[in-house]
Amino acid sequence: MKNKFPQKNYKNVSNYFEDYSNSLKSTMDVISRNDLEKISKIIEKTIRSNSNIFICGNGGSSSVSNHFLCDFQKGLLIDRKLKLKTYSLTSNTDLITAISNDISYEKIFSLQLDSLARKNDLLVLFSVSGSSKNIIEACKIAKRNKLKIISFVGFKNSKLKKYSNICLELNNYNFGISEDIFQALMHSISQYLRQKKLTNKKVLKKYF
Repeated sequence: MKNKFPQKNYKNVSNYFEDYSNSLKSTMDVISRNDLEKISKIIEKTIRSNSNIFICGNGGSSSVSNHFLCDFQKGLLIDRKLKLKTYSLTSNTDLITAISNDISYEKIFSLQLDSLARKNDLLVLFSVSGSSKNIIEACKIAKRNKLKIISFVGFKNSKLKKYSNICLELNNYNFGISEDIFQALMHSISQYLRQKKLTNKKVLKKYF
């Protein structure tokens, strides 16, 4: 059953927030913990193999992509044993607008990826619909260059599923709720990997 919210008009923000929170919680409760474990292991393996991690998304998911880079890059810098290489394909507005204007908006991620990626790198995607053409184009390039692909998607049975090694689908059709959960998943994985290597309680308190 699709988790759709809202399905009625609300007269006050308190009731809206209550139902929003319920939809958020019910969606998080059914997230596959098995997929979450697999995703975490793939990301950690990619970091340890000194391979690159590329991230992208559109709109709010673009913000999550940049936030992903920030939290992983800053957080894991405190562990000198982990040499992290993360790149957000959404961060260079000059390049994105040039590709969009001069070539095609569908190519804004794939052209960057084709230039930078190498075998065994990782592509992490955030997409509520899972059907954006520029995201699909990035997947095609990733497949051609033998990258692993992890996708976080709001809608169920998205186009991204057939391209991804792991596609974590929320089955929620509210863009705000899906993006909130994207953030929570990203934070959970980055903080988990950080604390996994830290035994100093003072450091744990400082960075969490």
